[in-house]
Amino acid sequence: MSIFIGGAWPYANGSLHIGHVAGLISGDILARYYRLKGEKVLYVSGSDCHGTPIAIKARLEGINAQQITNKYHNEMLACFSKLGFSYDNFSRTDNEFHKQEVQKIFKQIWKNDYLYSKKSKQCYCNSCKQFLPDRYVEGKCPHCGRAARGDQCDNCTTLLNTVELHDKKCKLCGAEPVVKETEHLYFKLSSFQKQLNQLINTAKGWRENALKYTKRYLAKGLQDRAVTRDIDLGIFTPVPGFENKRIYVWMEAVCGYLTASKEWALKTGENWHDFWTSDNIIAYYVHGKDNVPFHSLIWPALLLAYGGLHLPNKIISSEYLTLERKKISTSQNWAVWLPDIVNNYNPDAIRYFLIINGPEKRDADFSWREFYNSNNSELLGAFGNFVNRNLVFIKKSFENKVPNGTMNEDIKKQTKELYHKLGKLIEAGEFKTALEKIFDFVRSSNKYFDEQQPWIQIKNNIDDCKNTLYTCVQIIANLANLLEPFIPFAAQKIKSFLQIEQLKWQYSDFKQGIFLGKFQVLFERLDKKIIKNEIAKLGK
Repeated sequence: MSIFIGGAWPYANGSLHIGHVAGLISGDILARYYRLKGEKVLYVSGSDCHGTPIAIKARLEGINAQQITNKYHNEMLACFSKLGFSYDNFSRTDNEFHKQEVQKIFKQIWKNDYLYSKKSKQCYCNSCKQFLPDRYVEGKCPHCGRAARGDQCDNCTTLLNTVELHDKKCKLCGAEPVVKETEHLYFKLSSFQKQLNQLINTAKGWRENALKYTKRYLAKGLQDRAVTRDIDLGIFTPVPGFENKRIYVWMEAVCGYLTASKEWALKTGENWHDFWTSDNIIAYYVHGKDNVPFHSLIWPALLLAYGGLHLPNKIISSEYLTLERKKISTSQNWAVWLPDIVNNYNPDAIRYFLIINGPEKRDADFSWREFYNSNNSELLGAFGNFVNRNLVFIKKSFENKVPNGTMNEDIKKQTKELYHKLGKLIEAGEFKTALEKIFDFVRSSNKYFDEQQPWIQIKNNIDDCKNTLYTCVQIIANLANLLEPFIPFAAQKIKSFLQIEQLKWQYSDFKQGIFLGKFQVLFERLDKKIIKNEIAKLGK
């Protein structure tokens, strides 16, 4: 089985915040899990370097777009690395390989007769003397009346055309744009209404929000969309007569899933076809709900227009994350910035919180008090304490050597069943429930240790003590497997403590008589002062 996992491509126009990570972490869980199972995995993403937000940022700061994208692409790479994201390829849309491959895709879709030219009306700013890209136009959504930009309303998620907005303003100068005629290439999205209806009707493993929004778009009837733009930043159109137009970012960015796969194959000597053209593929797409139509409609339609490529199987689209009960606002600095949190806190603590309290099925809230509690109560108090108390006991009472013993059969059976249950949950995108079940197991394991009282058994019945500790070490070894997709740094530490050579997604009997490696506590206790200190930073 080949497992393809595509994580959404963040804009390289500023630092990421915890809301971004909450929507992306599912991809890494899937990648790590399937690798433990022994499947062939390709996990790709990258920086979107051609979006209008980047052009705006560069213009405001008086520097070129390349300087902006270099800065934030490198920052994102560093942050994802610190969080343990295990991308096989994290690319960028402004590299030459991506540009050339997108032009090949574009030409093939043109050749297959799914593009046509049409004159249309577009917003033009007389003050700036230019046609305005979608995100340069702000106004009110004609459907819900809320503030919206030119291509999509974030409130009701309706795909828009800039000329439809009410009370339009140019984002650059604030002037009211006029509507002028221009000519562009259009993608025949409407041609795929029937095939996309069939895709959604047979979809399995799509999040509820993806199903809901996609069905709503289809019920309204798909409309053809412009695929070129009069902008300076982007990939030149490889069609005669349109050479000075740029390929619209909504098309070329999603093509990054395929171009990043080909780039990975070029670097590694592997075969990208295994993940795009074979019969034995499961393709996951991981993103926030604001990106649903681009992954559930536009990308599948482009794949169909190109021909012969695998369509999405499972869409893992998260809801929104708020911060201290308020909407995250980058402009008002009401955000927890990724570079700050990864530099100051345990990456597993961040991952754990965003999975167990994340916006998997409904909007969720990041609270510094809850972050403090989850670290100290769950990670340190339950899991870290169970590992530490057992290994310290073995070090002191058995000269750092795991005693020979017999595994408790009930716990062995429970552990084996856990692999099966968790595997089904992870494959279905039920990450929160899966992690909750693991920590239920951790709590029951602590209860077992307390009930057995090895500190008394060692005095009254040494064999019972050995059986208790051996059982607990077996639990710890298997927890390293079970938790590796979720909190990989702690899992790797356990692997070094127990000198386990390889992690696999299957029950494993830890060898008896092994000397423990050097170990330290898995999690440090957080000072309660962080709650007040971190909240004080918000909005400043």
